[in-house]
Order: sequence, then structure tokens, then C-alpha cells
Amino acid sequence: MKLLVYGAGVLGSLLSARLHEAGHDVSLLARGERLAALRRHGVRLAEGDSPAVRRVPVPVVEHPVGGYDLIAVLVRTHQVDAVLESLAGLEGDVLFLLNWAAGAEPLGAVIGHERVLLGFPTAAGTMDGDVVRYRATNLMTRLFPMPIGEPGGRTTPRLERTVRAFRTAGISAKAEPQMDAWLKTHAAFEVPLGQAVNAAGGPVALADDPDAVRGMIRLMRQNLAAMPTPPVPRGFVALQTLPEGLLVAVLRRFLRSSTAAHSGLDGASPAAAAELERMAEQMRAYARGR
Repeated sequence: MKLLVYGAGVLGSLLSARLHEAGHDVSLLARGERLAALRRHGVRLAEGDSPAVRRVPVPVVEHPVGGYDLIAVLVRTHQVDAVLESLAGLEGDVLFLLNWAAGAEPLGAVIGHERVLLGFPTAAGTMDGDVVRYRATNLMTRLFPMPIGEPGGRTTPRLERTVRAFRTAGISAKAEPQMDAWLKTHAAFEVPLGQAVNAAGGPVALADDPDAVRGMIRLMRQNLAAMPTPPVPRGFVALQTLPEGLLVAVLRRFLRSSTAAHSGLDGASPAAAAELERMAEQMRAYARGR
């Protein structure tokens, strides 16, 4: 497969490096200072807090050119519109691996409905200068594989081929027949969580304010109730059915955990705030249309 990874942040860099090491014909699209750093040193990876850094010479491009079998888009939600314009004239299927609660329709309207695949990257990491630090267990765990699906829920040869490509690169992935519902469920949880963490000044500060956690849970429940379909995965039904007091205790424990500390919930940034607002807009839109 000839692949293009569109977006050279933590996840785009990590996935492109893994695909390159597995022997795939992959290029990484980057801009500005990140492009210059990648041209000098390639993708630089380190596992956890290890001082050992390895260099992966992934080919980098500034603009998408030619035809691809698959373009994997890893950008923030509010950046998608600009990306769509640059993809409209290219060939190849497009896998959107990002926060997206608006469904496939607005994506397909620009680049062609037959090209769209939906997914979400469940790996996590941080950028330390130009070094991507990640946890191998998060990348390869079978407990939380990266879901990828067709907008209509079918199992197609291209979906199977895409999942297989990631698996051969050591990236845990699976076909998800309800990918749109999965993304809406994630947004219903993620937006109140991110906004509450940012308002409190960090996950630990939020954990120390049980009233704020309680308000966050109520917003999550409102979002889930507004969804046009039941939550996916089904485990999120617990947010609607478990006693509020129990959920407050569970989420306060999570907010103090190392998982929360390494998940990016450590403060607001302009980009993160813009993404949360765009996701909130998408949820308000489907709630109005219900």
C-alpha cells in the first residue's frame, strides 16, 4: 500500500514511523518548523521516560502529491475543513483518525462519499521538543484497539486491508461496525471532561472539586441522551444508569491517576480549546436534528 499520513503531531509521527518500519510505502505530511525538524532528523521516538531515542527516516512531504491507496488524517477537529480542500483533488481512500461527531456526510460532500473511512487513534503520547514519547502498551494493547469503520457499518475489503496494514505495523486495530456512534459517544464524554479539566486548571484540581465532577457527569448524561443511537461501546451506558455518587468517586479516582496525567488532560491550550468548541458545536447540531 502507498500511504500518506496527514499530520505530523504525536500520533501522526508515531503511526508513520511504525508503518515505515513495517515496510510500508508511507510518507508523512508536515509543515513549518516540524517539517524542517523531520527533514533534519527523521521521526525521533522514545518509549516512556527512556533516555534512548531512536531515529526513523520516514519520508516527509510538505504538500500531498500523486495518488495514494490510503490517506490517514490525524489533525484536530477544527482543522478538518482546511484539510478537506487539499484532499479533494487527490486519489485514494481517506481515513479520518480524529475527534469527529458530525458523521461522514460533511466529509464526503467535499472529497466524495465513497472515499471516507472513520476511525479514532487510541494510542497516546507527548512531544518532548522534537522527540515523540509514547507508551508501547498503549500502542499495542488489545484492551483498547484503534477502531476503524465504514460510515455505513459494512465490512469491506478496503476496511479489512486497512486494519491489516496497521496490525502488521504492531498497532492494535479493529473493524468497528458502529463507528459513527462510537465517535459520537466519545465526544459526549470527552467534551464535558475536557472543558471541566480546563476550567479547573488540570485533572487533579478537578478531582478535588466533587461538585464540579458532579456537574460534568450531568453534562455527559445530557449528551448521551441526545444521541440518535445508543452509546458505543455499550459500557458507556453505565454513565446513564449507575448512581451519581458512585460515578463521582470513580471519575475522581481516574482524574488522579497516571492515565489521566498522560492523556493530555493537563491544562488548556488554544488548539485544544478550539477543538473542544468545534466538537461541542457538532453535538449541538445533532441534538437539534434529533
